[in-house]
Amino acid sequence: MGILQRRWKDIFRRSKIQLLVFLLIGKICLASSLVVKDKRGKKIKVSVPVRRAVIVISYELIPALNIWDQVVGVSSWANDVCGIYRAFVHMRRDLKKEEVGAGISLNIEQILKLNPDLIITWDYNRESIRFLEEKGLKVIAIYPESIKELYDVIRMQGKIFGKEKRAERVIGEMEKIFGLIRKRVKGIRKRKKVIHLGGKPTRVSCGIGLTDEIIRLIGGINPAGVIKKRYADVSIERIIKWNPDVIFIWGAAGYDEKWIYGNSQFRFINAVKKRRVFKLPEWSTWSPRLSLIALYMAKKTYPDVFSDIDFEKVADRFYRSVFGISFFEVEKYERH
Repeated sequence: MGILQRRWKDIFRRSKIQLLVFLLIGKICLASSLVVKDKRGKKIKVSVPVRRAVIVISYELIPALNIWDQVVGVSSWANDVCGIYRAFVHMRRDLKKEEVGAGISLNIEQILKLNPDLIITWDYNRESIRFLEEKGLKVIAIYPESIKELYDVIRMQGKIFGKEKRAERVIGEMEKIFGLIRKRVKGIRKRKKVIHLGGKPTRVSCGIGLTDEIIRLIGGINPAGVIKKRYADVSIERIIKWNPDVIFIWGAAGYDEKWIYGNSQFRFINAVKKRRVFKLPEWSTWSPRLSLIALYMAKKTYPDVFSDIDFEKVADRFYRSVFGISFFEVEKYERH
């Protein structure tokens, strides 16, 4: 073998070694981990960006953060009640994810088959969470009870999926709407009493949680706020005593305004006498759409203050910026 040939082989061998070292360093740099503290106060170490996630709750962040390719399973609620999810899946069937049950009725066997890197669920049924963790799966439990906590959840998911910039943009769009509401209601002197009814007409949202904060943010007074719980069942007599000016009904409740108006027990309440009872859209509050729910409530509570605001136009701009789809397109897939 000649000297020139040996030199070329030596150069080639060194180049291969350098290339392997470069690839190894690149892989080490790209692979990183993140420690997340969830609602339980538990610290979970997660390899990021997560590639195979099951999202039981906060599924509206899938389109908001554009993490379709990083999610393998969702709650059946996503398909049952989320118009945004249904709209995307209808347009692109390849986006449809495996369903893993909902709420406290998770299909553990199905989740195990999907072999996810991470499960994001709500901090409600800890028994199911413990069972999943015993199987070696990583679980992050969430339960945002304030706007700040919801922002923390969005930022956390932005980090674990490698979508930090997008998460900040989503929060920025939400803040635009919250800022508009705060500015408009700042000068209101006579604030209206507002209550929020849940799955049954005597279940009220109390002084802990997102709903109470939203009522205060829109310039309302929540009479049930004196009860330091998330929700409470109260007597109709107590609601009559509170005498709210406006009543909102949870979007997924099995009754509506007509039921309230037709029930003689409610006829003495100002909100009923003045026809100020409204059923909310069936949207998740653990979603960027919380800001639109707040705007809807603000317009219904203080129509004069927000008379120039076209809710649907604002919603359409928000949807296009945050979700990448038109509000009017999604409306076709919402349950009413």
